Amino acid sequence: MRIRVAAPAELPLLQDIERAAGEAFRPIGMGEIADDDPLPLDVLESYRGAGRAWVAVDAEDRPVAYLLTDTVDGAAHIEQISVHPDAARRGVGRALIEHVAQAAREQGLTALTLTTFTEVPWNAPYYARIGFRRLDAGDPALTEGLRAISAAEAAHGLAAWPRVCMRRELTATTVSPPRTAPAVPPSAPSR
Repeated sequence: MRIRVAAPAELPLLQDIERAAGEAFRPIGMGEIADDDPLPLDVLESYRGAGRAWVAVDAEDRPVAYLLTDTVDGAAHIEQISVHPDAARRGVGRALIEHVAQAAREQGLTALTLTTFTEVPWNAPYYARIGFRRLDAGDPALTEGLRAISAAEAAHGLAAWPRVCMRRELTATTVSPPRTAPAVPPSAPSR
């Protein structure tokens, strides 16, 4: 598997990956999440044009997963990560996260952050297993930027299910090799 910046022609494929990954929410009673539209092409292009849309590609150089990042309060914020179900349970999501962690270190960023569902096995419990910690309301690492993201997500309807902000510090010793078969598939978006 190779990770690289997304190409312009691949943006519709990223939408397809997000739709396919979102289907994992339907059987757990979160059909609204499964039905949520993927990010529009112009938004994906803004991430791609800024070098913040990463793809994991198969042997034919076709994307099977993607990750979008923003910089929020000195951290690389994972805005979206989606793995196509056909590529799930192979460490693809973790490899994308580790790739972005290394890029963030090189940029002098201090952490990775994300927001996610607390009770979805491939969301908060998965991220906790790979080094992210929950940020409670009084945690000084819960920055104004993360609070604003949480508020925007709530306005979009995501607060209908319990959500949490999470953070993983980036230090020279944080790097850990991707597992080849994670216990829970990183096959759905972090949303």
